[in-house]
Amino acid sequence: MKKLFTLSMLFVATALFAQEEATEKKLSISGSVDAYYRTTFNDAGLATTDPGTAFAGQTGFAVGMGNIIASYESGKVGAVLDLVTGPRGAGATFSNDIIDGIVNQAYAYWNVSEGTTITMGRFNTFLGYEVIAPAANFNYSTSYLFSSGPFSHVGIKADFTLSDDMSLMLGVMNPWDTNDISGTGEYALGGQLGYKGQFLNLYYDSGKNGGLGFEIDYTGGFDLSDDFFMGINAAYNTNDATKDGFYGVALYPQLATSDNFSIGLRGELFQPTFDGKTDGIEAITAFTLTGSATIENNLIIKPEIRLDSSKGRFADADGAASDSLMAFTLATIFSF
Repeated sequence: MKKLFTLSMLFVATALFAQEEATEKKLSISGSVDAYYRTTFNDAGLATTDPGTAFAGQTGFAVGMGNIIASYESGKVGAVLDLVTGPRGAGATFSNDIIDGIVNQAYAYWNVSEGTTITMGRFNTFLGYEVIAPAANFNYSTSYLFSSGPFSHVGIKADFTLSDDMSLMLGVMNPWDTNDISGTGEYALGGQLGYKGQFLNLYYDSGKNGGLGFEIDYTGGFDLSDDFFMGINAAYNTNDATKDGFYGVALYPQLATSDNFSIGLRGELFQPTFDGKTDGIEAITAFTLTGSATIENNLIIKPEIRLDSSKGRFADADGAASDSLMAFTLATIFSF
């Protein structure tokens, strides 16, 4: 009897210990710091002539962004606080923060089941191929498609794992990322359907009060070999309120030449529209060749040459209208 009691107590203690392990609280800290040097070859050196999309448009030495991410998890629930500073962070966050451009993400989540997660707060957008943090992008400067869409959303979303290959996300948010609150009572709808690493994204708001309107966006890519990857982004946007819009496509071929070095090209065609038409609006082409060298896992060095072309959009060394702008950038990104 004593042996049976002892075994029972051992079983209970083991169960309680397993339960305690299952609800173990975990705090993790991560982030990145990046800086760069940039020079142009054929322009007047004016900020107004630089591509508004670059997020790396300073001349000379400059800081890009520093961010620190605190993630806390306890059982099925958790929270993430992502703080940023620097020009890149300020350019991609809300303008009505307590301190302008400091909160990138701030959300809580609940893993309702093995295949369902509900998230509420501010989270980075599901649209587009690229993201705000340069450590997660292959190219250091960003595309026109990335800069023309939203960067983050404030709202609630539900992520569903439908199968090993398929996922679904549905969300309700404040309109676009210019609105930290919804003072007009208007909300946006978003959705994402994923299949084997390919994603179809949909977003809609009325376009009023600085909204984005309607956008459909495809992001994905394919491993063409063990060392060669082709990324793809295509998007179409229209806004009934402002009549502005755009469409475009970007290809991202990337070749790994060794364990520590890769080279990639982003080729992009971006066409702004007005009232659904392109009359008198020149398309923009941009080619960005980037090398990526990893130093001891944490430090990445990225030399980059970028050529933007569009009739009369830029300025030459004398300040006259120019059809192109070429720049060289050397960036360093440290992640922890």
